Amino acid sequence: MAVAPHALASQSAIAVLRDGGNAIEAMVAAAATISVAYPHMNGIGGDAFWLIVPPKEAPIAIDGAGTAGSKATIDFYTNAGYERIPTRGPLSMNTLAGAIGSWDAALAISQRHGGRLGLPRLLRDAVHYAGNGIAVTASQVASTSAKLAELSPQPGFVERFLPGGEVPQVGSVFRQPTLASFMERLAVNGLDSFYRGALADEIAADFQTVGALLTLEDLRGFRARVCAPLQLELEEGAVFNMVPPTQGVLSLAILGMLERKGIRAIRPDSADHIHLCVEATKQAFTQLRDRYLTDPAYMPMAPETLIDPSRLDALAADIHLPKVLPWGSVSTTGDTIWMGVIDCEGWAVSFIQSIYHEFGSGVVLPKTGLNWQNRGTSFSLDPSHLQALQALKKPFHTLNPAAARLKDGRTMVYGTMGGDGQPQTQAAVFSRAVWFNQPLQQAVSAPRWLLGRTWGQSSDTLKLESRIPASIVADLQQRGHDIEMLADYDEVAGHAGAIIRHANGVLEGAADPRSDGGVAAY
Repeated sequence: MAVAPHALASQSAIAVLRDGGNAIEAMVAAAATISVAYPHMNGIGGDAFWLIVPPKEAPIAIDGAGTAGSKATIDFYTNAGYERIPTRGPLSMNTLAGAIGSWDAALAISQRHGGRLGLPRLLRDAVHYAGNGIAVTASQVASTSAKLAELSPQPGFVERFLPGGEVPQVGSVFRQPTLASFMERLAVNGLDSFYRGALADEIAADFQTVGALLTLEDLRGFRARVCAPLQLELEEGAVFNMVPPTQGVLSLAILGMLERKGIRAIRPDSADHIHLCVEATKQAFTQLRDRYLTDPAYMPMAPETLIDPSRLDALAADIHLPKVLPWGSVSTTGDTIWMGVIDCEGWAVSFIQSIYHEFGSGVVLPKTGLNWQNRGTSFSLDPSHLQALQALKKPFHTLNPAAARLKDGRTMVYGTMGGDGQPQTQAAVFSRAVWFNQPLQQAVSAPRWLLGRTWGQSSDTLKLESRIPASIVADLQQRGHDIEMLADYDEVAGHAGAIIRHANGVLEGAADPRSDGGVAAY
């Protein structure tokens, strides 16, 4: 079974599984396809993270965060007159793209466990859709239109994303021939050629052409990191998430706090349910993220200490049902995709891929056709700041794919896109599916909430989908929450998804009606 926020990606994954591929190989195919089909949300000029859960062995994490370039320094920006890093243009593309490196690391794991499909097969669908075209989604049109003023001046953007010089219409055929050619060559030359081969030489030449702070030497020095994920033990079983520089530890901390506040006794989807999740989110953001989370090489403590029992006890003790905690945290935004795959042997993959803001930097490299991310804009130019820019440092990431091994024999992969919304939506889906035993599709489709900012949003309010009953909205307002109403099924609430493999081998999947996705299975 596969789930993705664009149906073509889940279909690509299933096609690979039908051809005898495993979950890792299927995810590479899905990742390639969705980089073509959902180009405003992600691409191979961005970063990616993997959480791989074998049937019996220990889970594996892959950190595909690109580091800052050797020329990307605070002095460079301040000497050029900048008080903050630009969010668009060549100077916003100051970190490497780690997605392809993460695919390569994942396939190395696959091959050690019997993976046998070649790269041309895995990239076949993506090459086809890039060359022959995909139908433009309403989501792509909305993002293009909303950010057109800041994107259209960027090098190469008009040529790739505005066919005929206009925002494409929903349902029109959108072709990306330069990207198709690049991916064909990537399939032939191998994924490592992105960093240390002929393709790397072309990418580096493109860097120089557009004026990015990245070099061939930077590319050659990059490798994705394979490591153990973070783990939290709940009464129902173990929950896993990504290590820093991602906010995966926050997603685990929220679940830990909710367990301590007696979430199992709360009525599902009630004002108490939403209130507890929001208050736990505030604690995670203000007491953990804003104080400690950065490149692990620069953290003063081991990440797992942020979710040790005594710390979670203290954080949970400050959460109360009748009242709200202060709020005004520094929030982050980002465009992303999450996807999941579980194969017939029980290998499970939770995967997330991003270019940060809509269309990333907005820059499309001239020869290779790559739309490069702007993840490095999350760095600060204040040398004393936790996220201070330094050459070769990893930027903070909102991305965090999640998984769980439950004591009743179930394995679950789940996740979402949406900046600050990711740990919140994970809490909503997990609490509904595991603590409240709701059908998985109900857990994903039910009305959601979001505290703070996410992609396309700049307010720090508590945002509620309009399907939440008026009585609950009024209750939350009376408690002191600053409420902002969203549409019934609003993209702002994220594109979530999940798959559960039950103890008898039956697979249950859910795709988000807020996206263009679907569940595919056989």
